[in-house]
Amino acid sequence: MASLASKRVVVTGGGGFLGRHVVAALETRGSTVLVPRKAQYDLTHEADVARMYADLNPQVVIHLAAVVGGIGANRDFPGRFFFENVMLGALTMEGARVSGVEKFVGIGTICAYPKLAPVPFLERDLWNGYPEETNAPYGIAKKMLMVQGQAYRQEYGFNAIHLLPVNLYGPHDNFDVKSSHVIPALIRKCVEAMETGAKEVVCWGTGNATREFLFVEDCAEAIVTATERYDDPEPVNIGAGFEIGIRELAELVAQLTGFTGTLTFDRTKPDGQPRRMLDVTRAANRFGFRATTDFKTGLRRTIEWFRAHREVAV
Repeated sequence: MASLASKRVVVTGGGGFLGRHVVAALETRGSTVLVPRKAQYDLTHEADVARMYADLNPQVVIHLAAVVGGIGANRDFPGRFFFENVMLGALTMEGARVSGVEKFVGIGTICAYPKLAPVPFLERDLWNGYPEETNAPYGIAKKMLMVQGQAYRQEYGFNAIHLLPVNLYGPHDNFDVKSSHVIPALIRKCVEAMETGAKEVVCWGTGNATREFLFVEDCAEAIVTATERYDDPEPVNIGAGFEIGIRELAELVAQLTGFTGTLTFDRTKPDGQPRRMLDVTRAANRFGFRATTDFKTGLRRTIEWFRAHREVAV
């Protein structure tokens, strides 16, 4: 596709955590960015999807809209997470095909990988087992977007690509205690413990699970670069290429926030997938993406943003 300058690009979920950074990256390319709001268009309803395409007439669609959350939210709302994510993906891509959209960029999830996939995760391992149970309805729903894109490419010649971002963090993340992921949850707990004088912060699980984290601005850059340069059917991992234990992560967040109390791990709560780290070779080879934000630097920026925006972050 090459240049996105002057292209009309719809970003579903463009007002969200990742979406606002993708919108900013597109604007630096000179794109005309269009963000459909849920109040105007409920993309789980076919009529709303058709109206959105008629109103906005995009040439490119980057589909970020999703129902997401941490382990607790995935465990509590598996039916909703499955249904809404399937419908969001299926209807938005079908609408794009019918409307003659030039390119569709589907955003999947690392939760689509099998629970016990060899580390680092290679794209070829996506189908070699069932996902971790608490994430499975969400992960499988998002994996359907990849299958749909490959099927549409085969039958209709539709240019759909599929990207698999690792866990994200950064400014504008979700810091809600009931639905946040691990980094914003730990930041909020440590900051609030310091403010209240609490001597203990309780973390979910054993602390033994590992995760990989990508700074949200790096992910946005990867998505826009892939939109410009990548046109193949194979899915592509988007990550930073490192692995950190949850206990080590909690200690690092405590250090960077200044919390000096005790970190306690609640083993009655689930760990989720035992290990997560992506092989990021394909992204580097196919469209030249490599993460550039150092992890400590990204954490510091996230903590600073949270402290400066508490009224909108919680």
